[in-house]
Amino acid sequence: MQYQIIGEPLPVVECQLAQGESMITERGSMCWMSPNIRMETGAGGFSRALGRMFSGEAMFQNTYTAEYGSGMISFASSFPGSIRAIDIAPGREIVVQKSGFLASEMGVELSVFFQKKLGTGFFGGEGFILQRLSGQGTAFVEIDGCTVEYDLAPGQQMVVDTGYLAMCDATCSIDIQSVKGVKNVLFGGEGLFNTVVTGPGKIVLQTMPITSFASALGPFFATGK
Repeated sequence: MQYQIIGEPLPVVECQLAQGESMITERGSMCWMSPNIRMETGAGGFSRALGRMFSGEAMFQNTYTAEYGSGMISFASSFPGSIRAIDIAPGREIVVQKSGFLASEMGVELSVFFQKKLGTGFFGGEGFILQRLSGQGTAFVEIDGCTVEYDLAPGQQMVVDTGYLAMCDATCSIDIQSVKGVKNVLFGGEGLFNTVVTGPGKIVLQTMPITSFASALGPFFATGK
């Protein structure tokens, strides 16, 4: 499989498939394809389907396969931002935000990632359940807005406001910490908790979480202006 990522701020990834090669994606991500691409919808087993549902994806996935020669298929981002290609391999697993998975080669497995601490999910802003990408192959992930990357050394930490963590290596740990000071909590506008990511591993932050974007537009819809 060869690919190119085209366009900003609403990018699309165009994948060139050899005969017999396949891609998997959630429902609704395919935007155009050559006529010799065959689509097949399946769950891949009840436990996997249930895990995808809890991690923010549809229970069913679509598999697209090139038949009778090479073919082309494209997958578009659902929100202004960027698409990142990630090489997944044994020992190189990635944890991504809910609904961050766009498409991948067949060797990549999308599963549920449970936070180790219950409070992290309820208060950390990233959700109790995230997505884990494992297996072997190339996966494409949606990022809201632009991306900023940091490589964290063992024990090094980054404090992240709610929703700005797009993905990280599975070697990182995720926890929460409360905002200190009554005035900071009441008038700081940053909420009660921040997410704390601890290395080792790479973290990818996003500059415009869709939740923050929706919150910013809320007052305008409420007033009708």
